[in-house]
Amino acid sequence: MPSQSIILFMTDKKSIIAPSVLAADFSDISRAVKLIESAGAEWVHLDVMDGCFVPPITFGAQMASAIRSETDLPLDTHLMTVNPGKHLEAFMNSGVDRFTFHIEAEIHAHRLIGEIHNSGAKAGIAIVPSTPVSLISELLGYVDQVLVMTVNPGWGGQSMIRSTLNKVRTLNEMRKAGAGEYKICIDGGFAGNTAQETWDAGVDVAVMGSAFFKAENPAEALRKCRPR
Repeated sequence: MPSQSIILFMTDKKSIIAPSVLAADFSDISRAVKLIESAGAEWVHLDVMDGCFVPPITFGAQMASAIRSETDLPLDTHLMTVNPGKHLEAFMNSGVDRFTFHIEAEIHAHRLIGEIHNSGAKAGIAIVPSTPVSLISELLGYVDQVLVMTVNPGWGGQSMIRSTLNKVRTLNEMRKAGAGEYKICIDGGFAGNTAQETWDAGVDVAVMGSAFFKAENPAEALRKCRPR
């Protein structure tokens, strides 16, 4: 496992790649985590789906706890659930580092952001492709990251909706203008053919799913997605 000093460096740097275990073999999650580490990825991304906010059901805090026991890498948790605040305590007890919820699923977003910070985690807000940046403008000064869904959430292996990168560009310009100090993240369709366009738009963190775990050589696939 990486030393704590290395982890802090990787957490703070730009151009972070976070493989999503959604695309991994759930029957051997330990191997999947080791593959993420050996490939040189900076974060582990956990896509949590409840079968209500999005159709599929994936896993919950118990899986997060199992993954935590396998790695010291930051666990970046993305809740695609209704009532995300109801799950905060369980995920914090499982050892996650970052807790991102969807604005479309939470009325009292400002309050939940405060609860996340009080629990000791970094707070993130996510938007689906049809949600404009304007819907979260009042929250940008409070969050640590903004996750732009670049596919419609629910399934891996989709092609990137490239027009969603315009929201990344908007968020980048707003950040430069003083709206907040958030990281800009994207999730969906990140691969060798979309990577450079993604980084150029202003992304700090890219979630990489099928393009990583389904690759013949995941480490090489990740390397080819680094910014040039």
